[in-house]
Amino acid sequence: MTNSEMSNLNIENNKSAQRWEAHIDQQLAMAEYRRRGDTIFFIHTEVPRELEGQGVASKLVKAALDDARAQHLAVVPFCPFVAGYIRRHPDYKALVHLDERDLVEGEPSHAHSAVPPGG
Repeated sequence: MTNSEMSNLNIENNKSAQRWEAHIDQQLAMAEYRRRGDTIFFIHTEVPRELEGQGVASKLVKAALDDARAQHLAVVPFCPFVAGYIRRHPDYKALVHLDERDLVEGEPSHAHSAVPPGG
C-alpha cells in the first residue's frame, strides 16, 4: 500500500456491530469489542491478508484507544494484538483496567477468556 492509499484509510466506530472498522479499497479491517458500562473489552482484531504488515491494525487500534481515553473508559485488551500495541505504546497502559494490567505487563499471557462475562 502506498502512502497515498494509506491516506485514504477511513476509520470509524460501528457501534451497532461493536467493532472499529478501517475501510480502504473495498477492504475491511476490524477491531471487535464488547462494551459493559464504563469498560471496553477488545476481543479480536482482523486485517485482510493483502493489508497485513502495513500498519492498518495499528492505526485502527490507536483510533479505538484514543476514543476510549476520550470517553474515560477502562480497557481490557483480551485481543493479543491490542495488548501488544499497548505494551509497545506505554502511554496507553493507564487505560487498562487495574485487574487486567497483567495483559500488558511483561510477556503475553493466554490465561484470560476471549469474551467478557455475559458476552
